[in-house]
Amino acid sequence: MRFTDMADELFGTAEGALPAGVRLATAKRGGVTVTRVEIAREGLSRPRGRYVTLEMPSVSVLDERDADVIETCAAELRALLPPEGPVLVLGVGSRRITADALGPRTVQKVLVTMGPQHALPVRGIRPVAAIAPGVSGSTGLTLCQLAGAMVEAVRPAALICVDSLCSTEGARLGRSIQFSDTGLHPAQADHARHLDAGMLGVPVVAAGIPTLMEAEEGADLVVTPRALDSVIAHGSALLAAAINRALQPRLSVAQLCWLTG
Repeated sequence: MRFTDMADELFGTAEGALPAGVRLATAKRGGVTVTRVEIAREGLSRPRGRYVTLEMPSVSVLDERDADVIETCAAELRALLPPEGPVLVLGVGSRRITADALGPRTVQKVLVTMGPQHALPVRGIRPVAAIAPGVSGSTGLTLCQLAGAMVEAVRPAALICVDSLCSTEGARLGRSIQFSDTGLHPAQADHARHLDAGMLGVPVVAAGIPTLMEAEEGADLVVTPRALDSVIAHGSALLAAAINRALQPRLSVAQLCWLTG
């Protein structure tokens, strides 16, 4: 089987009964199909934890001000986060590679509420910091080293990592969002982008959109959506809006768009 980061692809299409310790449920919320996968034991193809996939017509044609979609995404993300405390949003990937630019592009639109300009806390506004640390080839440091240093400096209640994902189904590229409370666990076991609570000492929630899949010819070739630029542009704006709404429930989607526009 080709690599996938999507939990519902591993368990949602399996014939017969699900493996012991796995629960799967699907519901429709407006135009969004929500699939929740809960893995209650170790030793399976994905780490133990909760995974939520939201599937929609295409993020490349959605407006980031689409309140219904944003509200649905924000509600699912909020359920995976601690109810209070500072949050650090980490944009994983390279700005220079379009298929890998989802994380850096997303953090550009996250509403940051920490720093000298926010020295006087506003009632009801959650402290949020956001950064895209770059890739090890540019920094000389691993993602784990960079994330560890930032967690030590910010001391957040949780870390949200945004990264591009891999799917096995071409039709799902740019059409799904996945949230999980297991941290970043790329499908490749030796991948350098593993980040979780065990490494960092704080809860790590992963958020991403599948932007590539392994080609049938082999792992050295990948397939991306034809409208990749649009997927990254609209997908990053949509993810940022969902993150902002999840972290700042007292502000409306319209207010958040105005503050980050």
